[in-house]
Amino acid sequence: MAKEELESLPGVGVATVEKLQTAGYRTLMSIAVANQGELIDATGMTLAAVKKAIAAARAAVKMDFESADKYEERRKDIQKITTGSEAFDAMIGGGVETRAMTEAFGEYGSGKTQIGHILAVNLQKLANEKGPMYTVYIDTESTFRPDRIRQLAKGAGLDEEKVLKSIIVARAHNTDHQMLLAEKVEELITQKKINIKLLVVDSLTAHFRAEYIGRGTLADRQQKLNRHLRTLLKTAEAFNLCVYFTNQVMAKPDVLFGDPTQAIGGHIVAHASTYRIYLRKGRKGSRVAKLVDSPSHPEGECSFFLSATGLKDIK
Repeated sequence: MAKEELESLPGVGVATVEKLQTAGYRTLMSIAVANQGELIDATGMTLAAVKKAIAAARAAVKMDFESADKYEERRKDIQKITTGSEAFDAMIGGGVETRAMTEAFGEYGSGKTQIGHILAVNLQKLANEKGPMYTVYIDTESTFRPDRIRQLAKGAGLDEEKVLKSIIVARAHNTDHQMLLAEKVEELITQKKINIKLLVVDSLTAHFRAEYIGRGTLADRQQKLNRHLRTLLKTAEAFNLCVYFTNQVMAKPDVLFGDPTQAIGGHIVAHASTYRIYLRKGRKGSRVAKLVDSPSHPEGECSFFLSATGLKDIK
């Protein structure tokens, strides 16, 4: 159907459709929101032809204003994946939600990767009610562990083999590979018809931090990171899925009092994230999660333990 929709655009033939799909433009919406220059580079079309195609796509998808009550109605299909902790879920409004980007940042050992594993397992609790659901796990630091998935699935009373088969894992070797894998999620959904509801990127900034060193490369790094985040957000909104990504931190040397910990990525990552959660180690082996930013919830904090079966509230 998508191919026929693209061919219906003025000046777009079979050969141009192939070029568009190769470049990642597979729907009318992707054309409607595309940059003119990017379409010219991808297809070789003239500026006039590109303008006509974009105008036709925008008319077809009806990119107009709508009343807030209709917008609210469209958001009723949002789903929430439980973290397994009642306090954590309450802090973020019932769980990690779809059509949103949730960032977890903190030092090593604070629980960022563990929560990614837990969400991938707990998604299957929703799947039991609503049919098969899948997780795409983009691993940039070789931290994904199938044995941990088995452990969590067993603790949740789920079929270990079924849970493992519901997770699609890819190891990203550099920033370009990482961005390519994120773009391929749309292909898995639209062409292979896989019902993906969770996309985990662990971690978002590791490769960017390693490849772009020094202040002279900062602008290029941020621009590329911004493109990557835009792809993730577009995917989350278009397919009603949850994006959960972990982020590394650094210590600000100019902070004399208080916590000097700061997330990597600056304002680019901060503005792209729907929910920002700061994880840190607590007392007696506990972990503390602080909701730093949210569009609809106040700042909050909760404590929990990481156990063999998942997150456990502190009674």
